[in-house]
Amino acid sequence: MQQVARIRPTMPTIVDCPTCGKKVEWTEQNMFRPFCSERCKKIDLGAWAEEKYVIPSAPTPDDLDDESAPPQ
Repeated sequence: MQQVARIRPTMPTIVDCPTCGKKVEWTEQNMFRPFCSERCKKIDLGAWAEEKYVIPSAPTPDDLDDESAPPQ
């Protein structure tokens, strides 16, 4: 008896648009991924440009020195 390989169709991964929360397929056809549209992509870029997003970091010794210095 010969075995036949069965190919399962792959389901696309579904993610939430980081801007509006809309469900979006993560596929090569979606040129705005992970966003649902160019509009949401630009809104996110604007938020980065306005420094609404910040990557936290530990203060450096220079930062600590600046805070303890008396105002001039």
